[in-house]
Amino acid sequence: MALTLQDVEHVARLARLRLSPAELEKMRDQLSNILDHFQMLQQIDVSAVPPTAQVTDLVNVLREEEIRPSLPHEQALANAPEQQDGMFRVRAIFEEE
Repeated sequence: MALTLQDVEHVARLARLRLSPAELEKMRDQLSNILDHFQMLQQIDVSAVPPTAQVTDLVNVLREEEIRPSLPHEQALANAPEQQDGMFRVRAIFEEE
């Protein structure tokens, strides 16, 4: 399935990636190849294969609950690139472009 450059630009915009024209072309080729492989996989008859959510047995690994002191506030913020009012300051995720 050959993707267009517009398809790749759209996906890159959704992923908030800035790609050069050369990178867009490379991604177009690579993503098109991946989709071709998925189309090939869709031709395999899996009607006799039962639905599977997990292929291995799941075992919860739990430790005993133990009350202990948490990390001091100052130490938690010690390496934060930006702080404000005693909290981590991060860049907004949904900024307008």
